[in-house]
Amino acid sequence: MRTGRLLGAGRTADVYELHADEGESGPHGPDGLAEDTGTVAPGGPADRDGADRHTGRDGPWVLRRYRDGSGDAAAEAEVMEHVRSHGYPVPRVRSANRTEMVLERLSGPTLLEACAGGRVAPAEVGATLARLLRTLHALPPRHRPASSVLHLDLHPENVLLTPRGPQVIDWNNTEEGPPGLDWGVSAMILAQVAVAPSDPRARLAHATLVSLLANRSEGASGLTEDGLAEARRRRTANPTMSVHENELMGPAEELIRGLADPAEA
Repeated sequence: MRTGRLLGAGRTADVYELHADEGESGPHGPDGLAEDTGTVAPGGPADRDGADRHTGRDGPWVLRRYRDGSGDAAAEAEVMEHVRSHGYPVPRVRSANRTEMVLERLSGPTLLEACAGGRVAPAEVGATLARLLRTLHALPPRHRPASSVLHLDLHPENVLLTPRGPQVIDWNNTEEGPPGLDWGVSAMILAQVAVAPSDPRARLAHATLVSLLANRSEGASGLTEDGLAEARRRRTANPTMSVHENELMGPAEELIRGLADPAEA
């Protein structure tokens, strides 16, 4: 396999095209990609990281590579395999090791692109995010029986609208824990954009946030006080956040509280 052109460069990872060499063949299919020592998805032998927007029709696989030793692609792939085995919409993973993952190349715009282009209304975007969160949290966890599988970076740029429906990408932050944390992170991401007066996406983000919160799960399965507080703490501690983004944390939390009363955990 040959690594092709760079498809996207995000905060922590890059995504490249993959091409089969002429005449290449192997035990894992005509593209000859050998299995790594990491995880392979069923059927086989990724904060707002634009590197996961691996769309196109030029080939069936892409290479996602973490930079500077960040991330654990093998652990990420294991979670993707787990949720996919329970019917959750994620790309197929071909192989993975700690720093790299070979995964299915998807075709279609992100939810943000579709919304900005007028193809999908903000209310539908928020409802879609809420449905994806509820469905994810209903899946059985892998390690902690009393917990849920969390994405912890679910927002309109991490959902691709493909011919077979929405597909969730960028599982780098995934862990198991209380659902309220996942709702809190998604709400904070949207609210930070919504309260940024110079951001052209602010209006769409506000409307999407209103819909997300209107469609949230009830009680401890939805937005909680502990979840929102922990979401803000994690966002503030994220080294990829700019000074300006951190300045928006307070107004963002105020907006969320003005739209919904978080439940007690």
